[in-house]
Amino acid sequence: MELETDVLVVGGGLGGVAAALTAVRLGHRVVLTGPTDWLGGQLTSQLVPPDEHPWIEEYAASGYAELRRRIRDYYRRNYPLTPEAAANPLLDPGLGVVSRFCHEPRVAAAVLEEMLAPWRASGRLRLLLEHDAIVAEANGDEVEAVTLKDLRSGDELTVSATYVVDATELGDLLELADVEHVIGAEGRDQTGELHAPEVANPLDQQAFSWCFALEHRPGEDHTIDRPAGYEHWRDTVAPFWPGPQLSWTDVVPVTLEQREWKLLEANPDQRAPFSLWRYRQILASSNFVDKVIPDVTVVNWPQLDYWEQPLLGGPDPAKALAASRDLSLSFLYWMQTEGGYPGLRLRPDITGTADGLAKSPYIRESRRIQAEFTVLEQHVGVEARPDGAGSELFADAVGLGRYRIDLHPSTAGRTYVDIEAYPFQIPLGALIPVRVDNLLPANKNIGTTHITNGCYRLHPVEWSIGEAVGALVSFCLTEGLSPRKVRNDPTHLADYQRLLTDGLGTRIAWPEEIRTHRD
Repeated sequence: MELETDVLVVGGGLGGVAAALTAVRLGHRVVLTGPTDWLGGQLTSQLVPPDEHPWIEEYAASGYAELRRRIRDYYRRNYPLTPEAAANPLLDPGLGVVSRFCHEPRVAAAVLEEMLAPWRASGRLRLLLEHDAIVAEANGDEVEAVTLKDLRSGDELTVSATYVVDATELGDLLELADVEHVIGAEGRDQTGELHAPEVANPLDQQAFSWCFALEHRPGEDHTIDRPAGYEHWRDTVAPFWPGPQLSWTDVVPVTLEQREWKLLEANPDQRAPFSLWRYRQILASSNFVDKVIPDVTVVNWPQLDYWEQPLLGGPDPAKALAASRDLSLSFLYWMQTEGGYPGLRLRPDITGTADGLAKSPYIRESRRIQAEFTVLEQHVGVEARPDGAGSELFADAVGLGRYRIDLHPSTAGRTYVDIEAYPFQIPLGALIPVRVDNLLPANKNIGTTHITNGCYRLHPVEWSIGEAVGALVSFCLTEGLSPRKVRNDPTHLADYQRLLTDGLGTRIAWPEEIRTHRD
């Protein structure tokens, strides 16, 4: 079977949804695919509450702000909130600590579907969930078509498109279409980055994690069956870690000092100091009348970081994925037995799966395009920037972001790298491949490095990237231009940026006091 469209977006994460939604709102035909039955990627199927910056309420991309508002409205319409919670304009369903807005993944998935619904009804948007790309057909410097496989039926569908957007979690189309790309860590001899390794190592990739959701029922016993690899993980001590993988011990990412955690705290309403439970709590019973809905948390903690084998370029990615699942279940079993909490209960209804693990692993690092411009630590890192100058100002800015450069332990045996970074811009040059003309990235696959991916990989940044890409392909289709021509012609660039700022309400520049802000 074959389809033809203006824009094909492969991958239904936040960047993919943002790209598709923007392009279809601007008048173009779009096919959007996703590997699971939920849209949202890291926010939903990977079960990661949003990692956000302090200015998110005012400086979110327009579509991301709409998503957050609609999620809050969903809770107000459908949940028995207390009067105080319902009246709070900044309603935070989970009262987690990682951000001021933690919530259930299925609510976000429902809202994303709601945002796309009118465009599906119009016939302008076609949604293909549970589809993976298996073949990309390239002709010279263009990708002409992508063949998709229906993961339920096995049927194949070939989609031809004027523009193709790779919004997959691992940059799958970069490999399939032979688009120039990088995996792993660049060397300091290549990039000059302060915190890069001396030489490049493609197999030096951030750990990934298979998350799960928990409820605690004291006095009950919900202990799972002993996982096959439990002894291995119980006895494993990584060379960069202060103790066994299965324990309450980790390190402070910034200083690498050893610390001990508590699972629960005496006062669950306090924000600090906080327990592991509170870190990514997605439902807080105190928000609901008579506490009819219990506290639920997401386990996405250092104990789940799988670092033994890389997913990209490694000997057996399927084995690595299976081992990551085994690690997650082993940590749960340890908490229920040796950790002393048999009342910990998996919530498969929260994750939308039979076993209670997330639908997909949480991916922190992808293939990355070789781009017209690569964002380096020297552009955003505080230590690498002179005298409090703030982040680099990019003339081709298309969006904003802010997070620390946060690298989890890696498959090369490296421990945390956690570096202060300034609030930054997203440069258009990082979204344009060095050669291919009609494929654009919309996930963690843009032109960053192993280091700077650590601050460009977060939820609101991914959405902003997707929104910029959706607007770019729309602008190119309307004006008959290539993305490269738009970036390299000042008049076209200014017109495109006006589409972002005036047409979509996108902010592409920080106020000076924020751009130069330090923790």
